[in-house]
Amino acid sequence: MAALNDFALLHDPALGRLFATLPGARAVGGAVRDALLGIAAADVDLAVAMPPDQTMARLAEAGIKTVPTGLAHGTITAVIAGKGYEITSLRHDLSTDGRHAVVAFTDDWRKDAARRDFTINAMSMDAGGHIFDYFGGEADLRAGRVRFVGDAAARVAEDYLRILRFFRFWARFGRDAPDEAAIQAIRAGIAGLAQLSPERVWHELKGLLAAPDPTPALQWMQTTGVLAALLPGGADPARVARLGRAEPLLRFAALADRPLQYAAPLRLSRAESARLAGYCGAIPPPVTAGDDDLRRALDLYLPEHLIGASRLRGDLPAFQDRVRALPRPHFPLLGRDVTALGVPAGRGVGALLADLRDWWRAGGCVAGREACLAELVLRARG
Repeated sequence: MAALNDFALLHDPALGRLFATLPGARAVGGAVRDALLGIAAADVDLAVAMPPDQTMARLAEAGIKTVPTGLAHGTITAVIAGKGYEITSLRHDLSTDGRHAVVAFTDDWRKDAARRDFTINAMSMDAGGHIFDYFGGEADLRAGRVRFVGDAAARVAEDYLRILRFFRFWARFGRDAPDEAAIQAIRAGIAGLAQLSPERVWHELKGLLAAPDPTPALQWMQTTGVLAALLPGGADPARVARLGRAEPLLRFAALADRPLQYAAPLRLSRAESARLAGYCGAIPPPVTAGDDDLRRALDLYLPEHLIGASRLRGDLPAFQDRVRALPRPHFPLLGRDVTALGVPAGRGVGALLADLRDWWRAGGCVAGREACLAELVLRARG
C-alpha cells in the first residue's frame, strides 16, 4: 500500500457518501489508473469485501437507490443524483469458457485483482487516497507498458475479448513496442476471436479507433493476424495514418476495404450505418470545382459526408473548408406548388418537379422560389 497525494475524484460528494456507507470499499480499475494520470474518470467503479445482498442492504439503509445490474457476478449499481456507480463484490474465477466466468465471492483483494486483465487496471484505491498495487501497475503505467496480470496466455484463454482490449489500451497508454509475452499469447489465441459477439468486437474496435493515434496498434494487429481475423475482406492501417485525426467511423471507412460490408456483421447502429454509407457513397467534385459544382454536390450529399469522402480521397483541407463555408442549397418548391396550378395529382407532378429540379441544378442551385415558380408556370402551361 502506498499513500499518495489527494485525487480530484475523492472530492465527489456522492463517492464520499458511498465510501461512508460501505466501510472498506475501494475505487477500482480505470478510475484509479486515470487518477494516477491526472485524467478525469468518466465512471468510477467500486469493489467491496462483502456479498451483494449485504451491499444492497447497507445502501438501502442509507437511502441510496440500487439497481441489481449483474447479481450473478456480484454487481449492483448505486444511483445518486442521477449518476450510477457500479459496485462489485470481490470475487475469483471458478471456471471460464473463453468469454464468461463462473465466480465465487471472496474477501481477498489480491485474488480479485488477480482476475483483472492488465496490471494498469488491477489497482485499487481507498477513501483516503491510498493505492493498492499488487502487480506493478503503477510502474507499468509510468513506463507506458500494457502487461497482462500473471500468465498472458492463460489470461487470453480465459476471455478472448482481452485480445482486443490489449490493443485498445496499448493504443492509448502504450509506448515503444508492446509486451512480447502479450503478443505471443495473442498470436496463439486468434482463433478464439470467433467466440466473441459482433457487438463486443465493434465496441472494442471503435474504442481503439477513438485513440489519438490508433495506427501503431492497428499495425500490430495486422502483424499478429488479428486484423485479418476481424476484417477478412482486407484492411490497411496506412490509410488511417494518412487520414490523421478523425472520428472513429471515418477512420473505419479508411481502414477497411469495402467497409460497408461490415455494417451488418458488426451490428453497427442505424445511425452509424447511415453515416458510414454517407462517407463511402458521397462523390466530391474535383478540388478545382467552382461553387456551382460544390452546390450541386451539397444538394446530393450532407456536408459532413462530403467532407468525410473528400478526406478519404486525400484532398487538402482547403477543399473541405470551402465545403464548410458554402451554405447547403435547398430546392424551394414542393408538390403542392405544382397542383396549385391545376396539374392533377399523380405521377405528372413528380415528373414536373424532377424536371424543374434538373433546371435548378443546371443553374448552380441558386434560383430562388420566385424564379422557380416562374419557370414552373412556363413548363406547366407548355
